[in-house]
Amino acid sequence: MPDERGASQAPDEDHGPDTSAQPPVPDEESRTGDRAGGSDETADGGAALLDDLRAAISRYVVLPSDETLTAVTLWVAASHIQPALQHAPRLAVVGPTKGCGKSRVLDVLHETVHQPMMTVNTSPAVVFRVIGKNPPTLLVDEADTIFGPKAGDKEDLRGLLNAGHQRNRPAWRISGPEHKPTAFPTFAMAALAGSGDLPDTIMDRAVVIRMQKRRPGERITPFRSRYSLPELHALRGRLTAWLAPLRSKAAGSVPHMPVEDRAADTWEPLVIVADLAGGHWPSRARAACLAMTRNEVVQDEQTTLRTRLLRDVRRVFEQEGQKQAMRSQDLLAALIQDAEAPWAEYGTKGLNAYHLANLLRDFGISPANHRFENGRQAKAYARNQFLDAWARYCPDPAQPAPAAEETVPVRRVQGKPPALPSGTLPVGPPGGHTRPQRTR
Repeated sequence: MPDERGASQAPDEDHGPDTSAQPPVPDEESRTGDRAGGSDETADGGAALLDDLRAAISRYVVLPSDETLTAVTLWVAASHIQPALQHAPRLAVVGPTKGCGKSRVLDVLHETVHQPMMTVNTSPAVVFRVIGKNPPTLLVDEADTIFGPKAGDKEDLRGLLNAGHQRNRPAWRISGPEHKPTAFPTFAMAALAGSGDLPDTIMDRAVVIRMQKRRPGERITPFRSRYSLPELHALRGRLTAWLAPLRSKAAGSVPHMPVEDRAADTWEPLVIVADLAGGHWPSRARAACLAMTRNEVVQDEQTTLRTRLLRDVRRVFEQEGQKQAMRSQDLLAALIQDAEAPWAEYGTKGLNAYHLANLLRDFGISPANHRFENGRQAKAYARNQFLDAWARYCPDPAQPAPAAEETVPVRRVQGKPPALPSGTLPVGPPGGHTRPQRTR
């Protein structure tokens, strides 16, 4: 797979979306192997086909869990029914360091998804013009360079990736010799690989795969064109033969989802494919959806500084016998004394009263004058101010988790957020960050 690098450019303002200017993007019928497997693939064989695809992916990459392997398999298949979808889920392939297998995942995706289009060296102007009623599947390596401080002139590509999650979210540009406002479609599935978490606007719309380095004993099949491509192209052909005739059925499908809101939007295409396949795939897809979305909730709670502060304040109140109020200075002293917490190194000289008030302000929590039993008055935080925030953002882990068939609200709405996973559903890959990033 070519690895050329080129600076992305803003969409050309001088030319409209003339189809003659579009670069030739091969359609399904002209791709290598797209006819492999023949047109005799039926819905009855969908489960076996997904099993074969899952096995092939697992030979070339070591994914962090069975759930993530299931998710990648279904995401690949869902790309073949893109014209029938209302939402185009992102696949965020992220890892803490180099050598975690992120690029190899894109290699496998490139040979199995519907109309792959690598955007690592493609200008936004080209991407804007090739997305249409039958969009390609965008594959973006080194995606952290698009969203980081060195993004430069990649603002248009970043905006396209944010907008393209939902159908009917065009990007308007002044285009053509007459400089007319022109709507460019943005709807397209996209896989983005990068180091570290991508921006919330992407992660919130993505099936997140948190890659880890392989252990010494873990082995994969080397990815070689002479034998890897024919195998993967044959699978792509079988996917096309199976799913292309089912696009109308997929468009009318309203599957039962174990999650709500944006998480349901993102996972629905994957669950639709699983339901079309039948067999063990419907239950496997929903189990993966539930486990992975819960894992992201836990990940958010563990890495968000303000949520960490809420948990630590609750611990201090518990240690102090659930006092009705604590002086600001006493609360600060207790927080700073925790050697495992980041508060002693927060800012330049550690957490102070101003920092504490600023971090809690968004939760509607602020200090006020309080008269204590000795008659003295001081600035203090009342315990009852924290109750709503504790219930919403860091519920008591002792609370039972909902059953697998229940709907779990993943995004914060009124009421309590989801409890941590329990039972046989795994939370997610081991080795993730468990402490917030320290602010200096």
